[in-house]
Amino acid sequence: MRKIINPYTNLEGYNCFGCSSKNELGLQMEFYEEGDFIVSRWEPKAHLSGYGNVLHGGIQSTIHDEIASWVVYTKVKTAGVTANLNVKYKYPVFTNKGALTIRAKIIDQNKRFATIHTELLDHNENVCSEAEVKYFIFPLEIAKRKFHYPGAEAFFEQ
Repeated sequence: MRKIINPYTNLEGYNCFGCSSKNELGLQMEFYEEGDFIVSRWEPKAHLSGYGNVLHGGIQSTIHDEIASWVVYTKVKTAGVTANLNVKYKYPVFTNKGALTIRAKIIDQNKRFATIHTELLDHNENVCSEAEVKYFIFPLEIAKRKFHYPGAEAFFEQ
């Protein structure tokens, strides 16, 4: 498993709800590469609950979308924007039972779109929700010029 570095941390105005370590109210997700997968281990916070100690469905959607973007950065090697997000909720995800695992991988890619399958697993490794996320992907030069994409090599220690 290889740690992914967040190269956006020092970008002026960067305060991503999903991955900024400086956003105290955000998810503060971190990512790792494991073969074809991008993986995150994440400890849910109680204030992100919907009913009782169940992680809010909107937060789950955000988690699926966030990890898919890191697949685009590191595996597709460009930047993109969400075109479609289809989440299937299978079981409750509890905020008080330990860390969750989120994993994602490319299932299809062409010149304009990348389709990514994501899964959110509970502390017992049960798949509680999964998503198919379709990203519109930018040509590399546009990603660099307009979206501050630093290149795939910036996400890993050299």
